[in-house]
Formats: sequence, C-alpha cells, structure tokens
Amino acid sequence: MRLLNPQELERSSVVANCAMNRERRLVGANGYGRDLHLDILTMLRGQLRVGLVKWADLCCGSGRALIEAAADLRRTGDADRIQIEGMDLGGLFDRNPFPDVLTLIAQGVECWSPVGTYALVTCVHGLHYVGDKLGAIAKAARSLAPGGLLIGNLDLANFRFADGRPAGRTIATLLRRNGFSYDARRRLVRCEGPCEVDFNLRYLGADDSAGPNYTGQPAVDSFYAI
Repeated sequence: MRLLNPQELERSSVVANCAMNRERRLVGANGYGRDLHLDILTMLRGQLRVGLVKWADLCCGSGRALIEAAADLRRTGDADRIQIEGMDLGGLFDRNPFPDVLTLIAQGVECWSPVGTYALVTCVHGLHYVGDKLGAIAKAARSLAPGGLLIGNLDLANFRFADGRPAGRTIATLLRRNGFSYDARRRLVRCEGPCEVDFNLRYLGADDSAGPNYTGQPAVDSFYAI
C-alpha cells in the first residue's frame, strides 16, 4: 500500500467530496450541539469574564453553523466580545453577513496557524478526513486559552500502525496520558487547556481507501510508527 502525503490527500476524491458539514446547523437534530453534546454559545458566553473570547472551528464545511452563531451573537450584543474563525479545505462557504464576527478561511487543518489563544476549538466529524489526526489534535490543544476546551469527533478505528495493525488501543492510552478524555460510545475526544502534547509517534501517511467508518461515510486511515 502506498500512503498519501498531505498534498495528495488534499486532492483525494474522499476528502474533496466530503459533504459532512455542508448542511449542518448550530442546534437541532443535525446540529453541532447534538454531535458534540455541548451548548456552544452558552459555553462561550460563560467565558466572557476573561475578555475577548475566540472560537475556532476546524473543517467547518459551508460554515452554516458558524453563521447562525454569529447572527445570535449580533442579536444579543455579544458580537464585539466573541470572535469566530472557521476553516475548510473546500472553501465552499455560504454567504457570510457578519465578517466582523466571523472569519471563514479556505485551508486545511494542517495549514492552520492559530492566532492567539482560543476558549473553544471544535472539529465536527472533520478529523475523519485529516491525515495526521494526532498532529491536528496536538496543535489545537496547544492553542487553548487557560480553561479553554477542545472537543471533536474521533474514530479510533481509523488509526493504524506501519504494518497495518489497528492502533486504536494505543492511541486511546496516549490520549489519556496527555490529558485528554475519550468517550468511546460517542467517539468524542476532548481536553481542557492549554495542553502540551507529546504522542511520541511518527506520522507516516494516509490511506483514503479505508472505506466507511461509523458515520457511514468513507474516511481516511492514519498510519503511525512508534
């Protein structure tokens, strides 16, 4: 098996055709709140005592959920104290009427350079299509403000060792050692920050022929060496 490098993975039909967050909203049956089991706006408003509050959403799809959040913040007068950043490799964003509150950037997670620190970093089903999932998680964890939260969907079945063996159990152990919690039933990884991370694994590349994971959509297997 030939593993894909980051540039090849970006051109993969599995990644390019991902529609996971195209229609997803902030709340409701197909909402961020349900997937993350988190009331995002309540959490952000609870951080206002510390000054400017920033939320970064990785792999945001069309950005629809973020636009809805920005609209709510504008309506309640919190838009000058809470800022939202969204990024997605496809760059096929809905129209953003709130550029002073919400910034949408066409880029992959690997290219993300955090600006300042964040009260919240989310990734709703986006890690399924990222090659170096551990690298993305570590970067996000380091970007958290004191008391900040990182939370995202993560399927441990999409981790492999160099010889193809499943690496999920090892990854779960390494996550716990580095201060993360993992909900195996909901497939959610989270940590409170800031968090310095050392997984002590070397990323080898990605396989975009892994097939569907628990979501029913084709996902990407990530390969690591000890």
